[in-house]
Amino acid sequence: MSVLSRLVFMAYFVEAGLVLLVVPWSPLWERNYFVQAWPAVAGVAHSSLCRGAVSGLGIVNLWAAMAELSALIGMRAAGVARDSNPRRN
Repeated sequence: MSVLSRLVFMAYFVEAGLVLLVVPWSPLWERNYFVQAWPAVAGVAHSSLCRGAVSGLGIVNLWAAMAELSALIGMRAAGVARDSNPRRN
């Protein structure tokens, strides 16, 4: 995988993770379309369990961003080590 695609994945994971982590605890969560259209969904959406589950998905996305960053750093370190090898053909 190229460096650019890893950076794009990392940016996506950070953005999605932060949104999923913050939005369930903001007023925006209570004023969404699904809660207003179906009142039965409001009870589930307003529960702390649901908000915590969505925030947990945000943490998983942030963890995936860190994994992409570590892979990118590993690729760079491997490239530096390969370039500095004097016995290279």
